[in-house]
Amino acid sequence: MQIHGIISQFPKEVKLLIFAFMITLSIGFFSGIRFVNDTSNSNPQGIEERYLGNEENEAATTMQFKKSKAEIMTLVHNHILSLSVIFFLLGGIVATTGINKKLKSFLMIEPFVSVLLTFGGIYFMWSGLLWMKYVIMFSGILMTITFSASTFFIFKGLLIKKQK
Repeated sequence: MQIHGIISQFPKEVKLLIFAFMITLSIGFFSGIRFVNDTSNSNPQGIEERYLGNEENEAATTMQFKKSKAEIMTLVHNHILSLSVIFFLLGGIVATTGINKKLKSFLMIEPFVSVLLTFGGIYFMWSGLLWMKYVIMFSGILMTITFSASTFFIFKGLLIKKQK
């Protein structure tokens, strides 16, 4: 394999397809992160209130109620399934880059761990393990960093001119 990875050798049409996919995927991913920030203030207390409610907090500006079991199960189910597919596709593209094998392996596998910790953590926090809000926050941050790094390396590989 070339030092730049096989992604740099793809035909222009395939590079354009990957580029369009990555732009669209990034807009979707980061709009989801923005939604998390807007609904939880991206802090452990906000995460807890998002799923467990804040009815006892008289100073709250927005009243939130504990999610039902059906709401939690739907959220966990939908996010684990959809993000698994997203990170599988992203990992497949990362596999074509020329980055260090250990970093490549980390970027390909870590998101699956973070997905399970983040959304499994939401379920366990909702079930009463309140300390899981810290796991949720950490794994969510790590998932975002991994997504961003993978996207960077993919775009870098796409921008390298095809060598003859």
